[in-house]
Amino acid sequence: MSLMGILDRVGDSPAFDKVIEPVRRAVQGALRPQAVNDFLHGTWLGHPLHPVLVHVPVGSWVSAGLLDLIPPLRPAATVLIGAGVAGAVPASLAGAADWAEADIGVRRLGALHAAANTAALGLYVGSLMARGRGRGSLGRVLAYAGLGVAGGSAAIGGHMSYAQSAGVSHSASAARALIPEWIDLGPLDDLPEGRPALRTGRGRSAAVPVAAVRRGARVDVFVAACSHLAGPLDEGTVEDVRGAQCLVCPRHGSAFDLGTGQPRRGPSANAQEKLEVRMEAGRVMARLAGRHG
Repeated sequence: MSLMGILDRVGDSPAFDKVIEPVRRAVQGALRPQAVNDFLHGTWLGHPLHPVLVHVPVGSWVSAGLLDLIPPLRPAATVLIGAGVAGAVPASLAGAADWAEADIGVRRLGALHAAANTAALGLYVGSLMARGRGRGSLGRVLAYAGLGVAGGSAAIGGHMSYAQSAGVSHSASAARALIPEWIDLGPLDDLPEGRPALRTGRGRSAAVPVAAVRRGARVDVFVAACSHLAGPLDEGTVEDVRGAQCLVCPRHGSAFDLGTGQPRRGPSANAQEKLEVRMEAGRVMARLAGRHG
């Protein structure tokens, strides 16, 4: 069986769910207030923060591994290992925030990913301690062991992202199924005021649900699948969040600015796909943004 097949089996196995769930709740309780949680998710950035932060420990540790091969440069390798250890802390906090709001398969693999990262961090801390005591050979052995474990953990993280769609925009994936032409969503008068209504857009192979929100003569139309975990935005609510009218997902509470689609509250870090809208003889017409054409 391939490595990817093994990881899929881990994601499908409920063996450790009774341990994972209390940890998830503890993480959610610890990462408060909401502003802290949103910062760690990357809601302010428009992109998950965790993959940005991991560049510091990964880059530092890979560079240290190269410098350790050259005896005169080993003091610099020690500095880089220390930088990687320090950088691992905020990266792990951002990862924990995303993990706590992920679906069950991602949480299962994420627990393994976190355990491997913790082991790698421990090996690098041990390497620093050994180097500080003049035991350079042991320090290098521990560092290379840590690099190997971190590399294996990176493979797990890649599977979570690319095979399990952790951190990607589910809204963008759904939007690509829409045809690029104008879609007739029906009469303006049929839309309720101030709450989302389900409509369907013509897709390339199947109808694509969209959520239309009417505010007087203005209509904002979004792909109905929430960018976080594809929650049904047509079942959500319109609320004022941080000074903006937002469409709020009913599943995890992500709030998207009605005017721009940008997230105002996490856990989503990605914008919600918003369609262009025009009126024709009292009917609402919507079209996918040109970047998806």
